[in-house]
Amino acid sequence: MTHHTATTKRIGSRFRFVGEIIAELKKVVWLTRREAIYLTVLVLIVAIATGVALGAVDYGFTKLIDIFFLGG
Repeated sequence: MTHHTATTKRIGSRFRFVGEIIAELKKVVWLTRREAIYLTVLVLIVAIATGVALGAVDYGFTKLIDIFFLGG
């Protein structure tokens, strides 16, 4: 009988855990659709700008290496 009780406790604790997760998710202040779109666009702009800046630096260093070390 103890095995059955332990299994029941384990299953019950899983359901309680899931219930606690749902309760916590209800407390979350979710972004509005407009805020989510704005922040997504902002992240994309920053990522693209960073990529372009790093690409320009890489290109510049490549040209410097070509000129000074390879005689290009």
